Amino acid sequence: MSDSHNDKIYSVSSLNLSVANLLEQEFAWIWVEGEISNLAKPTSGHIYFSLKDSSAQVSCAMFKGRNRSVNFQPENGNQVMVRAKVSLYQPRGNYQLIVDRMEQAGDGALRQQFEALKIKLAAEGLFDETNKQALPELPECIAIITSKTGAAVHDVLSVIERRFPSIPVKLFPVPVQGSDAAPAICNAIKLIDENVADGTLNCDLILLVRGGGSLEDLWSFNEETVARAIFDCTIPIVCGVGHEVDVTIADFVADVRAATPTAAAETVTPDQSSWLQSFDWYQQRLQQLIKNKIERHQEKVQWTHQRLQQQHPENQIQYSRQRTEELKNRLIRCGQSMLHFHQSKLATNKAKLNAHNPMLLIKQNQQSAQFLTSRLQQATLNLFTHKKSVLSNVARTLNAISPLHTLERGYSITLNDKGSALLSVEQVKANDTIETRLHNGRIISQVKRCINEE
Repeated sequence: MSDSHNDKIYSVSSLNLSVANLLEQEFAWIWVEGEISNLAKPTSGHIYFSLKDSSAQVSCAMFKGRNRSVNFQPENGNQVMVRAKVSLYQPRGNYQLIVDRMEQAGDGALRQQFEALKIKLAAEGLFDETNKQALPELPECIAIITSKTGAAVHDVLSVIERRFPSIPVKLFPVPVQGSDAAPAICNAIKLIDENVADGTLNCDLILLVRGGGSLEDLWSFNEETVARAIFDCTIPIVCGVGHEVDVTIADFVADVRAATPTAAAETVTPDQSSWLQSFDWYQQRLQQLIKNKIERHQEKVQWTHQRLQQQHPENQIQYSRQRTEELKNRLIRCGQSMLHFHQSKLATNKAKLNAHNPMLLIKQNQQSAQFLTSRLQQATLNLFTHKKSVLSNVARTLNAISPLHTLERGYSITLNDKGSALLSVEQVKANDTIETRLHNGRIISQVKRCINEE
């Protein structure tokens, strides 16, 4: 007894918990076939029963949330296949199966075919992620392959209408169960692929969907021909077949697998409200950038306007007028000064003549004085005439480069509604009000359209 105390001692609860963990880790999900017995359906909605064969039985529990997917009424004596986890009912220490899915045993042969084809196609690389095509962020058109009378097509269309109604859809109706289903699905996939390739169809995404059902109902989606048609298609395919627990070969080959048709539609359609929020953000950003650019151009126009005012031809003309007036006054003063000088000199000579009384010299001096006076007056007149001619030439030159004179020749200046001159067609847009200034008036007009001829 003393040696045994050195080993770990389990309580009954901890032992049962350890055994339960070992069972669940070792077996995970398994399929078990057997006959139903001891079936019980309490008011809780759960199903309790035993699975037995000729030599053994095991307790099973299928809880309410899972047994809703059973498409038949389980009865004692039914031969069934169940998908379950091995567990332990710890309060009693009984091992049991927690059933997730139940099918009639007739599906067993189909299940074996399913597993064999799955292994074959996986070995060929049809399930490899490297072969998966990326889905378009915003599909231009969605092709839907499904039954036109099933609930799946209505679920898909309602989701697209809710999430992004502007995406166009194209329905390719096919049977989704029975012997004709697989060939019809293959033909639809190939038809879409060929029409997209030759440009007669503008679809960049395919939804392959149908509602839930038994393994036999869904078998057309486990056909090898359908799997290879999906793999060979150059357009991305999203497969949404059955309920969440249903898995088909088509799901493995498709570029994206969705749990249900509704989930498939949600996977391929973006949220319109999120896109609209993004558009609003980009619009605000664009408006701010445009506003900043306009402000920079307005500052540049204002700076140019100030420089133009400083160097305006009218200011140059005014300066030339003032300069001419100043030269004129200086010329007059100079002439008067020279006249006074000669008059003074004449008076001096006259005084000398009177003092010496040389009559001839006086006459000569008088003639000389008259001649000099005449030359002075003529020189003064010539100088004045020359300066006046120079002034006229300067005035004509300034007038030739004046914007006002340019307007008189048929040109015009176009301003925006803020009074700024338009230098480029990019400064206006349709329906803007503009002002055209001519030499004798203004024209107010509205832009019909803008044509950039660069």
